[in-house]
Amino acid sequence: MKIFKKIFTLKQVPLLNWSSSSPLNLKPNIITFFFLILGLFLFGLGETILLASSQGMSPWTVFAQGISLNTNFSIGLSTFIISMFALIFWIPLKQKPGIGTILNAIVVSIVLDYSYQFLPKPDQFFYQILQVFIGIFIVGIGSGFYLIANLGSGPRDGLMIGLQKLTKLPIFLIRSSIEISVVSVGWYMGGLVGFGTFMFAVFIGTFVSIGLQIVKFFFK
Repeated sequence: MKIFKKIFTLKQVPLLNWSSSSPLNLKPNIITFFFLILGLFLFGLGETILLASSQGMSPWTVFAQGISLNTNFSIGLSTFIISMFALIFWIPLKQKPGIGTILNAIVVSIVLDYSYQFLPKPDQFFYQILQVFIGIFIVGIGSGFYLIANLGSGPRDGLMIGLQKLTKLPIFLIRSSIEISVVSVGWYMGGLVGFGTFMFAVFIGTFVSIGLQIVKFFFK
């Protein structure tokens, strides 16, 4: 019961002995850098597992797929372009990127493009749904590693933070507005919206909290 209480009452990202002392650290320790890359790899892998389930994907990947279907760009390249545009909006919002911000855009995009061909693509609905939850769980673990590394938020997270500071509106309202906007545009452009998209929206917060607790417990 105590572990469930920790999961649902977590209010900030824990910092461990390998966490960077500052998000703007351009020369992090090797172990910090390793866990950052591991986290970003797992994040991208989880997103791709969700994509391979054929049951929908995260809102931002729906947007990336919509761009991909209307251009000659791959989903990975489309994701990278979206990240770059998000970073442009950081300038008027006065957000400062860290090394993790840039690597987030690069690593996640590469993993999306090159891991898809090696992942299972089940035909049966039960296994597709199972794969959806596996993908969301891995995204949560990856988020735990990269957030605890404390080397800068991802391009899309920074956009959310900057808009919240500008508008003073609640984070959940800002995040929900962004997610609904991008998934709507992505769906209009042909991106796949399905059960997995809904499950991601409902459970991603819980799985990120679980990921933070797992990393905190096993990787002190």
